[in-house]
Amino acid sequence: MLNIYRSLFFGISCSLLFLNCDKTFEKKAIRTDYTTWSTYLGGSDRNHYTTLSQISPENVANLEVAWSYKAPDSGQMQMNPIIIDTIIYGVTAALRAVAIHAETGKEIWKFGDSLKVWHSTSRGLAYWEKGDDKRILHSVGADLYALNALTGKPIISFGENGKIDLRSGMPEIAKDKFVISNTPGTIYENLIIMPLRLSEDVGAAPGDIMAFNVITGKLEWVFHTIPYPDEPGYETWENKDAYKNELIGAANNWAGMALDEQTGVIYIPTGSAAPDFYGGLRKGDNLYADCLLALDAKNGKLLWHFQFTHHDLWDRDAPAPPNLITITRQGKKIPAVAQVTKQGYVFLFNRKTGEPLFDIEERNVPASTLAGEKASVTQPFPVLPKPFARLSTDITIDNLSPYAENREELIAVLQSADKRIYAPPSLNPVLLLPGYDGAAEWGGAGADPEDGILYVNANEMAWIMQMELKKGIPSNLPLGESTYQKNCMVCHQKDRKGLVASGFPSLIDIKTKLNKSEVSLQISYGKNMMPGFPQIPKENKEALLRFLFDEEIKHNITAQDTTQIVDPIPYKHKGYTKFLDSNGLPAISPPWGSLHAIDLNTGSFKWSVPLGETLKLKEKGYPTTGSENYGGPVISENGLLLIAATKDGYFRAFDKHTGDILWEYALPAPAFATPSTYMVNGKQYIVLACGGEKLGTIKGNQIIAFSLN
Repeated sequence: MLNIYRSLFFGISCSLLFLNCDKTFEKKAIRTDYTTWSTYLGGSDRNHYTTLSQISPENVANLEVAWSYKAPDSGQMQMNPIIIDTIIYGVTAALRAVAIHAETGKEIWKFGDSLKVWHSTSRGLAYWEKGDDKRILHSVGADLYALNALTGKPIISFGENGKIDLRSGMPEIAKDKFVISNTPGTIYENLIIMPLRLSEDVGAAPGDIMAFNVITGKLEWVFHTIPYPDEPGYETWENKDAYKNELIGAANNWAGMALDEQTGVIYIPTGSAAPDFYGGLRKGDNLYADCLLALDAKNGKLLWHFQFTHHDLWDRDAPAPPNLITITRQGKKIPAVAQVTKQGYVFLFNRKTGEPLFDIEERNVPASTLAGEKASVTQPFPVLPKPFARLSTDITIDNLSPYAENREELIAVLQSADKRIYAPPSLNPVLLLPGYDGAAEWGGAGADPEDGILYVNANEMAWIMQMELKKGIPSNLPLGESTYQKNCMVCHQKDRKGLVASGFPSLIDIKTKLNKSEVSLQISYGKNMMPGFPQIPKENKEALLRFLFDEEIKHNITAQDTTQIVDPIPYKHKGYTKFLDSNGLPAISPPWGSLHAIDLNTGSFKWSVPLGETLKLKEKGYPTTGSENYGGPVISENGLLLIAATKDGYFRAFDKHTGDILWEYALPAPAFATPSTYMVNGKQYIVLACGGEKLGTIKGNQIIAFSLN
């Protein structure tokens, strides 16, 4: 017998706080203005939605470049620009905040030093104003700056000389750990509630949700995603010291949040607990990892929650903010919150109560075979909508790529892999589809907030997941090499050749590309997918640099040199390996990227189409394949869906009612980012960042605006 939604904490939480819930959900007279784009993803409901109508399905083919701004540095730009009056605010590849005139593309100001900034990527900025006080909130690494929106100068009354350290609100165990924020915070009245990106390995910081005062920088409230002893959810961790354990952490929100401005409720999706892939140190369901949290934005009190993955062993973070929409059931309007997932599922809840609006079944899943591990017996599956990407169980030898030249080799890999859904990490290979980067990714879904239609792009890339026994690191290895093996080897491999096809570069010739100072910055602060390692002691870091630059003196390790460095984790992840053919193309059949319109009133699909091309196959006349994609769409009331995101570097317009393509434009570099739209002096523009670099594409540095000719 299937058990409907085993995770009943959402009901308990809301029942205990029922009276508060009623008060919290009393609606204010607030209506979202969908003619502006003053907030990340177009509005606090995160629907990527506009009512601007000058650009329409009938004339979108007439779009032309209106202006182009060349940023002072090049590389991946994930940012979604915001527009306030006549000014565009964005972030460059090296995390400089920039202000650009929205009609001309002329730079007004920039803030930051690209020589000192290497901290990952940024998805944008937050804006706050009260009277003449207009502020841009800009995060760089662990620092959150308050900048004068008109001048770009730090507001010295905020925190210490214009910035705060986000770790200031965290417990002592987080003080020296990797903590950054690369998604804009969410503004509620005079608060900014901050997402955090943390390490995913042993020793990650805890993923506390923190709200800071926008005016002063003072910490206002904290919600512990790894509960303390007197907090609900504490009992879901068998390790009762998890909240203060130096080896356990994460369960953080990194993807951003959605805010119901009428009720003051903020909806926060969280990621997996750390370490990833092996949970022997953190047995139990691990609340509030992999959850959707509904919190009172003014004080951080929990109203309800739902857990999408119990005891996550697959890095199944919720990858994007949820969408706040209205659906219709039996003629009745219901305020809803929809969360897309890496698994390709859409979970839909009543925004007020947390009640699922489609049944969710707890189904039995495979048990772990790793010593010390205890996978959850069941996992939640939404009955509707059906997954918007293929699952590992869909793949047989008949579903291998017709373009693969090494078919027999791929058949052997497929037949050796465990294809069961939620097959746990094992010493044997597991086919992970959707892969580590998910079906949905950080670009998230767009939606019409009133008609209940969700638009989501998906990756359909299979990966191979496998664990291996740790052999330990010989204690007398040169210090630099041992530091490398401990911190870098899982991504860049023991031979330093990396996993280039999967996005992890070779480090063999790093000295020909970067100097020691640049590499040092990346080690400390991270860059792109790479987290920072600020916890590496100075001596070890200097030795690691010598190793990477082939300056470390090596010595022979004898048979007696077998002492191993003690490690609390008996297994290690073998690396992030895509399931590719001999030409570096996906080994499964197309589509490799797709785009969907899902009716959440009924749970049915309106349409599904491939998204993107594989250019070298297109040149040979092969059908549309779809491609890997990162970034989301813009949805217009008058029938448009505009999206870049694809590896092939095109910007496309679709008919949102049919999925028919209406227009496409070859960008100077791929735009792994979500566009924005706005109107200035009677003309509508669409703007997006074209940074490229990701997925081995060319680098770019342009922010481009389009308008009608």
